[in-house]
Amino acid sequence: MRYLFLILFLISSSSFYATNFDWGKTGHRTTGAIAEQYLSKKAKKEIAKLLNGQSLAIVSTYADEVKSDKAYRSYGPWHYVNIPFDKSYNTHSKNDRGDIIQGIATCIEVIKDENSLKEDKAFYLKMLIHFIGDLHQPLHTGIGEDKGGNDFQVQWFRDGTNLHRVWDTQMIEHYNMSYSELATTMPRLSKKQVKVLQKGTVQDWMEDSRVLVKDIYENTKKGEKLGYGYMYKYFNPLRTQLQKGGIRLAGLLNELFG
Repeated sequence: MRYLFLILFLISSSSFYATNFDWGKTGHRTTGAIAEQYLSKKAKKEIAKLLNGQSLAIVSTYADEVKSDKAYRSYGPWHYVNIPFDKSYNTHSKNDRGDIIQGIATCIEVIKDENSLKEDKAFYLKMLIHFIGDLHQPLHTGIGEDKGGNDFQVQWFRDGTNLHRVWDTQMIEHYNMSYSELATTMPRLSKKQVKVLQKGTVQDWMEDSRVLVKDIYENTKKGEKLGYGYMYKYFNPLRTQLQKGGIRLAGLLNELFG
């Protein structure tokens, strides 16, 4: 019986880990892998030194992995920003603990500082890679009323869930591609298209995500059963967000290291 229990436990555990993907894993790694395609040679070289050869895809999940450590709890608010639809970032009151815009600015400041220790630059580089990914997950730039969609209850096919999780996890799960597959099957863009996407500030990129957020709220009802129709309507916009995130991350890193 003891061996039978162990076998059943291992099977159930492996099943859980095989399906427990989210933007913090598959999505972030996709964004990191896309960014690597657009890095300059100099940026690649400098980044490799800081990350000891680790890829952007691998370190992209670091900021989520350290969340459980109390020493890193203060970075929690840097993963998102909540703004009412009738306000802008500049007119809405700021979180005293910071937000994704302030977090990204701090990461850039440390990386650019010639006096920063290598360890600090490496840490904030990993955080920056993650936060640029979060900036392009639309519900990370949502509204505080429902905690970025976490309190917006819906159904995903037959399962109860929330709107944030649908965008973080369940649409990507349903598409059933690895991060490397997602990264290599993105639409091909011209150099001109890439430059257009890389224009603007971090705040401009946030506002771009907010356009999609508003569309999502206008076309999703609380308690609604979401499924194939929702995938048909929104998976291409989701893929576009992953691609934008990777291309913009590369542009930013080229500025910092190239």
